[in-house]
Amino acid sequence: MGIIISVIVGIALTLPISSAAICAALGLTGLAGGAALAGCCAQMVGFAVMSFRENKWGGLFAQGIGTSMLQMGNIVKNPKIWIPPILTSAITGPLATCLFRLEMNGAAVSSGMGTCGLVGQIGVYTGWVADIAAGTKDAVTAMDWIGLILICFLLPGILTWLFGLFFRKIGWIREHDLTLDL
Repeated sequence: MGIIISVIVGIALTLPISSAAICAALGLTGLAGGAALAGCCAQMVGFAVMSFRENKWGGLFAQGIGTSMLQMGNIVKNPKIWIPPILTSAITGPLATCLFRLEMNGAAVSSGMGTCGLVGQIGVYTGWVADIAAGTKDAVTAMDWIGLILICFLLPGILTWLFGLFFRKIGWIREHDLTLDL
């Protein structure tokens, strides 16, 4: 289920629809919310890093803490550019749920925000604090922070970049396929 939720919510984030509203409407919290967050981060950080050579720092920030929806026009032109972040979300979703037990115990809307304004990460943190206050969690551990950083930032950047390199090598992603009109 971590794969399915991560991939579907990540795709919804990049489409011109509201993944945050979908997560809020479905009440995606707990492990499902963690998987949703992983998928959103895979899209945002993934596209930001994968397109760095075309879009430089402006594109990195616009997509990484803004929205991967900026790539929608490019996805319409070449849908293959979407494969690397989707593959990444299929990897990070189950890692978030099964290995790191990353839960979104903050507001459900935060599950669908990814790294946009760091709302997803703030939602996870406020969930930790609420769990400690409720007595269901003893403390925020180093493993909690490692999981959050790996799932939300490092793995999406590294994996999508590596998949992107492969797709560039085989010609599925060409020069300027990821260029934004900023």
